[in-house]
Amino acid sequence: MSRFIALVPAAGSGSRMGSELPKQYLPLSGRPLIEHTLRALAAHPRIDRVFVVLSPEDGWWEGQGIRHEKLAVLRCGGAVRADSVKNGLKAIASEIATDDWVLVHDAARPCLRPEHVDRMLAELADDEVGGILAVPVADTLKRAEAGQRIAETVPREGLWQAQTPQMFRHGLLLKALGAAGSMVTDEASAIELMGLKPRLVEGDARNLKVTYPRDLELAALILEHWGT
Repeated sequence: MSRFIALVPAAGSGSRMGSELPKQYLPLSGRPLIEHTLRALAAHPRIDRVFVVLSPEDGWWEGQGIRHEKLAVLRCGGAVRADSVKNGLKAIASEIATDDWVLVHDAARPCLRPEHVDRMLAELADDEVGGILAVPVADTLKRAEAGQRIAETVPREGLWQAQTPQMFRHGLLLKALGAAGSMVTDEASAIELMGLKPRLVEGDARNLKVTYPRDLELAALILEHWGT
C-alpha cells in the first residue's frame, strides 16, 4: 500500500508580516507558529513521516527545540516555494516510493485539524491524480484597476480558494514541478500544466494561512477554542 508523507516548505522570510523574525518562528499560543503546524501533521496516525524543508542559511530552527519521532529536517530550501518543494522531493526520493502520497502543507497554516486530513485521505487515496483542500468562495469578488478602483465584479460561481495540504504522488509531483519551473505558486498549478485535473476536497476557513499580523490573533483564537 502507498504511504502518506508530509512535506512542509519553510524556507521563506514572510516579509508581509513586517517582522525581522521569519513568520514561521513567530510566537503563537506559547510555541513557534511552525511547531503547531508540524505537530498537527505528525499527530495524524496515517502520516508516516513529516519532512520540513528549511533554507540552508536558517539560523533559527536549532533554537526552537522542536522534536518529534516522525520529524526530519531537510536544509535544501530554495528561493521560492516551488524550488523548496522540488528540492525536498528530490532529497527524500531514496526513502519513499514514486507512488507514495506526499501532502505538501504550508508552514504558516497552524490550524490544520485531523478531520481535514481524514477527508483528504478518504477522497483521494484511490484518485488517479490527487487533489487539494479548498473552500468555495462565498464573498462577492471585485477586480481592481489603477487607484484601487473597481474594474469589474467577478462571478464567484465555481470559484474555490485553494488551501493546503495539496496531495499528489511523489513521482508525479516531482515530474510536474520539474517541468513547470519556479513560478507556480502551488503544487496543483504544476499538475494542471501537465493537462491533469486535481480534485477539490472541501475544507473550511479555520485552516487559515498566517500572512499578516492580524492573522496571528485569529489563529490564536482558533487554537484556544480547540484547546491546543
